[in-house]
Amino acid sequence: MKIHQTTIGKTVTVSGVGLHSGKPATLVVRPAAAHHGIVFVRVDVSDADPVVPARYDLVGSAFYGSTLKNAAGVEVRTVEHLMAALSASAIDNALIEIDGPEVPIMDGSSEPFMALIDSAGVQAQAAMRHYIRVLRPVEVVDGDKVARLLPHDGYQIDCDIVFEAAAIGRQRFVFDVSAGAFRRDVARARTFTQAKDIDALRAHGLAQGGSLDNAVVVDGDEILNPEGVRFADECVRHKALDVLGDLALAGKPLLARFEGVKMGHAMNNKVLRALFADAANYDLVPAGAGRGTVVKLPVAAGPM
Repeated sequence: MKIHQTTIGKTVTVSGVGLHSGKPATLVVRPAAAHHGIVFVRVDVSDADPVVPARYDLVGSAFYGSTLKNAAGVEVRTVEHLMAALSASAIDNALIEIDGPEVPIMDGSSEPFMALIDSAGVQAQAAMRHYIRVLRPVEVVDGDKVARLLPHDGYQIDCDIVFEAAAIGRQRFVFDVSAGAFRRDVARARTFTQAKDIDALRAHGLAQGGSLDNAVVVDGDEILNPEGVRFADECVRHKALDVLGDLALAGKPLLARFEGVKMGHAMNNKVLRALFADAANYDLVPAGAGRGTVVKLPVAAGPM
């Protein structure tokens, strides 16, 4: 458990193209004060409110990525890979300026964002860190898809996926969330798709910036990327990366075990919404506090 809130040590910048929009964008990540949270600002927007907080209740679409949308309709797409890196690095507060509609996909993983955070450094702040402690099981089910949050003394993610493509098949991956474990076992895992789905994705305006440079493409029992995969089970490790990024939209770090079967961005968001729908599901505890310490917030607001 980190005791104090943190922000990045200095302003850092990265540029690239959006996976789905295909549009270029530059991210400028700036330090922020304690209790600020992670907040995006669309600096290319002048005719509407450009501020888009990184919050689960602002996920307007979870179709092949998590899209944040504020009350003015301003969006920031595909935030999960950056959010996963910030969460794993225990960054609580940052102001993220972006001059386009979508976070750059980079190489399809969180590794470039971990490098960005490394270059900035992590600055401890005086304010105490608080954790969202899950008190009882919370589960959402959609056909054969399952996402659940369970009480746990730490933070653990367990993902189980099944794909018809033989190159993926069934894969399961479990990890205890920490910066070291994420960097070693998860951050390098890239987003992936099946070759047979690409035309349909592009027909729906998605994957416009996708290529073998930023995604693993699977065709039956073949990996089409010349370099192959980074892990034998890279696909499920990337799903775990996505889970971490999506759950980071809770606004504070979790004390919980996540279990997912065939889950995706929509299921990850639904389980957070189910968690915060009932105040009996969780409490908010300061770092290092014992189990008797309870802080309750209004359910409608959530622990932001």
